[in-house]
Amino acid sequence: MTEFRVGIVALASALSLMAVGCGGGSSGSSSTQPQTVTTSGQNVASVAVNGGPTGNYVNGIFTSVTVCVPSSSTCQTIPNMLVDTGSVGIRILSSVLTVALPAQTSSGGPVAECLPFVSGFAWGPVDTADVEIGEEKASAVPVHVLNDLAFAIPTACSSMGGPSLDTLEQLGAYGILGVGLFAQDCGGACAVTGGENPGLYYQCPSSGCVVIAQALAQQVPNPVAMFASDNNGLILELPAVNGPEATLPGSLVFGIGTESNNALGSATVYTVDDVGNFTTNFENQSYTASFLDSGSNGYFFPTAGTSGLAECTVDTGFYCPASTENFSATNQGANGATSSASFSVANAESLFTNNGNDAVFNDLGGPGSGGFDWGLPFFFGRNVFVAIEGKSAAGTTGPYWAF
Repeated sequence: MTEFRVGIVALASALSLMAVGCGGGSSGSSSTQPQTVTTSGQNVASVAVNGGPTGNYVNGIFTSVTVCVPSSSTCQTIPNMLVDTGSVGIRILSSVLTVALPAQTSSGGPVAECLPFVSGFAWGPVDTADVEIGEEKASAVPVHVLNDLAFAIPTACSSMGGPSLDTLEQLGAYGILGVGLFAQDCGGACAVTGGENPGLYYQCPSSGCVVIAQALAQQVPNPVAMFASDNNGLILELPAVNGPEATLPGSLVFGIGTESNNALGSATVYTVDDVGNFTTNFENQSYTASFLDSGSNGYFFPTAGTSGLAECTVDTGFYCPASTENFSATNQGANGATSSASFSVANAESLFTNNGNDAVFNDLGGPGSGGFDWGLPFFFGRNVFVAIEGKSAAGTTGPYWAF
C-alpha cells in the first residue's frame, strides 16, 4: 500500500502580533540526555528562533539556504527559511527568489506542485537547484517555488482548504526548509497513476494543469538525504527556555553517527509508523497520530479528559487558561520505547500582550484534533534527532525520532 505524506506545519496559528509588556511561565520540560548546542563543524548550520522577516512570528525557527543555478556560480542565499521537521522539501517564495532556476518538465510541459498544509496550500512550479546549507551541499535538487501567478491554480488544489501560502503575509517566512523523517514530500502514492494518486504534482502546458504521476527521483526531496555525506538525518539543538525571550540561537547538525559531533549518545530511539506518527498518552486518552513538528509554534492537542482549557477569543487558535496549567504526557514509539514529557500552557493573549517584542515562548499551546502535535516548545532544551527513512543511523534504520 502506498502512503501519502503532506506537510503538517501549523503556519496559521504562528502569525500573532505581539504588543508591549512583560511576564511568562516555565515549561517544566526536561531532556532525557545531557543537552548541548554544537556551534562549529562543517556539518553545522546556525538557526534562530525569532520574529522572522515580518517581525511578528511567534516561536518561528529560521535558517539560511543557498540555491544556485545547477553547475554554476550564480547563487542566492535566502535567509528566514522556516525549519520544519513536520514536512519535507525546500519551498521558496517567488517574490524573494532573484536567480532564474531551470524549470522541471514532464513530456515537454513545466511541472507544478500543490502541497496542503494545516492552514492552507502551497502552489507553484518545481525548479532545480544546487543547494548549500551550512557547508553541506547537494546537487540538482528539485525545489518548490511558491507562486500563485505561474499557472492557473487548479480547483482540486485551491479546494484543499485554507488560503494560499504563496505570499510573505500568509507564510510569515521567505520559505520552508522541510527536514522531516522522509526522503520525498509525497512518496510512492504520487508515483502511480489512478485513484491512489493524491494529485499533488501537475503538468502545466498552456491548455491548463493536469495531475501526473511523479517518479520519486523527481519529487521535491528532503535536501539532507541528497547531501554527499552526513545524509542519514540531523539533530535540531536548542537551549532551554525559562521564560519569554526575544531570540534564541541554536544549531542544525547534519548526520547521525557520522561525525564526532553527531553521536546518538544516550538518546532514546522512538520509531514511527508509515506516516511518521507515534503515540501520546495524555489524560487517559491515547493519541496514535502524534508527531514532533518544529514548524508548529506551540503544543497543539485536544481538550479531552480533565484539561478543559479555554480557547482564546482574540488570538484564536491558542489556549487562554485563567492561569498557567501544568501537564504531563507519555510518548511511545512503535518500538515500545516510552518517556514522559512535562509541559505547561499559559494564557496566549497575556503572553502576547505582556512581553513586548519577545518571540520565544515555552508555554504556548492551542487546540488540535486527532493527534498530539509536539511543536517547537518541545524542542527547547533538547537535542532532537531526525532519522530519515531507509537510511541507517547509529545502527537503526529510519524513520525515527530520538531524544
